Amino acid sequence: MKKKFMPEPFKIKAVEPMYLLGREEREEAIKKAGFNTFLLRSNECYIDLLTDSGTNAMSDRQWAGLMTGDEAYAGSRNFYNLEETVREYFGFEYVIPTHQGRGAENILSSLTIKPGDYVPGNMYFTTTRFHQERNGANFRDVICDEAHDPNRDDVPFKGNVDINKFQALIDDVGAEKIPYICLAVTVNLAGGQPVSMGNIKAVSELAHKHGIKVMYDATRCVENAYFIKTREEGYEDVSIKDIVREMFSYGDGCTMSGKKDCITNIGGFLCVNDKDLYTQATAMVVQFEGMPSYGGLAGRDMEAMAIGIREAMDYDYISHRVNQIRYLGEKLEAAGVPMVKPFGGHAIFLDARGFLSHLEQEEFPAQALSSAIYRESGVRTMERGIVSAGRDVKTGENHKPKLETVRLTIPRRVYTYAHLDYVADSIIELYEKRETIKGLQWEYEPSCLRFFTGRFTEK
Repeated sequence: MKKKFMPEPFKIKAVEPMYLLGREEREEAIKKAGFNTFLLRSNECYIDLLTDSGTNAMSDRQWAGLMTGDEAYAGSRNFYNLEETVREYFGFEYVIPTHQGRGAENILSSLTIKPGDYVPGNMYFTTTRFHQERNGANFRDVICDEAHDPNRDDVPFKGNVDINKFQALIDDVGAEKIPYICLAVTVNLAGGQPVSMGNIKAVSELAHKHGIKVMYDATRCVENAYFIKTREEGYEDVSIKDIVREMFSYGDGCTMSGKKDCITNIGGFLCVNDKDLYTQATAMVVQFEGMPSYGGLAGRDMEAMAIGIREAMDYDYISHRVNQIRYLGEKLEAAGVPMVKPFGGHAIFLDARGFLSHLEQEEFPAQALSSAIYRESGVRTMERGIVSAGRDVKTGENHKPKLETVRLTIPRRVYTYAHLDYVADSIIELYEKRETIKGLQWEYEPSCLRFFTGRFTEK
């Protein structure tokens, strides 16, 4: 009989010791970090759920692949292996490696956006919107309304684009002002929510009808494919590989952070089908990243990324990955802890407004909750609310997202169910004394991407 939660589909070959600091040491550490978990040192964190970006455990095959690194300055054979792998699994014609996903975002935004353009997307992501706005674009959120409601657990694809919103933007500003739609699969800040194949097709049809490119944020495309396989009719017997390939067949390119669904510690790439855009991108990658055949990466890292792409398509791997999130979510849900539902593919997103109902949004409840979780347990998490949303580039006013969340992000192949038990028990204990958590105020606010390096004090 198959168990509800199967054991990890891997054996442990190497270990890294973990240490839990005492309560007083954790108090001192978070104060020294300005109540910003990004500024904690890694050795101060017991279980690190800050991000799944580059925090993955690589396989024995990937580690073996590192030893085959061809570190030639130009024409590395590892690049050609990566290029062949991306073409096979993603289907795009041209591949430009970059040091990580935001390198690809920078190139795409710089080459396609003119001041005054509009870029629609199914909810913003921090670095993506930064590069779009830096190049003069106006971001427009065209995600379905249900994505902004953490309690709507009856919508299996909360990452879907609202086609009527997309059409309204085209009618309002004109298709010539929209260089592309940014389609994230999955949608990080909505709670790791997926996009259905049916919606992808509809977005593609509308966009291409008006001469608008469809550019994916492909960072967690394998997780999105898993949800299509398990939630969308007609795909239950289709392989993850074939679902990924079909998803991308409706688009014109993608940006990719290899630090997520390529299961590596560094790397990314930009894919396009347009030869002219590819030629421009290769000229730009030389300016900012490196030669078009390495893009800021060592040959060994490109080899690990190519191997990781193949490993990520394994159903047992991705099923366990997503079920770890579900396991943690169900434990918290049973205790009444408020969170975004349904559970996403890479993290549990605590509803900080529901958790800390005594705090106003301007008191940064998600930032305060993330700090309190560390203080309580040594578990590092991340704010995803008003701080991450930043300020309007024109008015200077805070963006006030409806979702004010704390992200508990599970690295790939790193932690076991026992680690997640500790996380759940710690948060449940904190929830029972949540009224003791104080709000925060700015001590230092950077001019952009403030969540990375900003500092706070308690009110």
